[in-house]
Amino acid sequence: MKTLKVNIVTPDGPVYDADIEMVSVRAESGELGILPGHIPTVAPLKIAAVRLKKDGQTELVAVSGGIVEVRPDHVTILAQTAETSEEIDKERALAAKRRAEERLQKQSPDIDIVRAELALKRAINRLEIAK
Repeated sequence: MKTLKVNIVTPDGPVYDADIEMVSVRAESGELGILPGHIPTVAPLKIAAVRLKKDGQTELVAVSGGIVEVRPDHVTILAQTAETSEEIDKERALAAKRRAEERLQKQSPDIDIVRAELALKRAINRLEIAK
């Protein structure tokens, strides 16, 4: 079966590098399924899971936005943060979720609501992938 090279990179360095049969990402414009031979594309990503299909298995990587660059034989994802399901610290993600929920409930003018909402989305994404 044909494959394509996938690299997921953060400012801290590479997170994932493998030959994959199919990649699914959640772009700002909607779900994007990528197979070998896909037309060249660049799209901004949402906070979501990147699904990587290899040998009938699906691997998940949590990304906090970023961009995806697609070429016919190569996919590069540049994200601010990215973690494979095995790397996610569930307790830390749960604590981050609680903190974000507490900030959102305070309704204080000192709280940056948008930042708290993004923190909550990132935490929920990490917890869903860690299951």
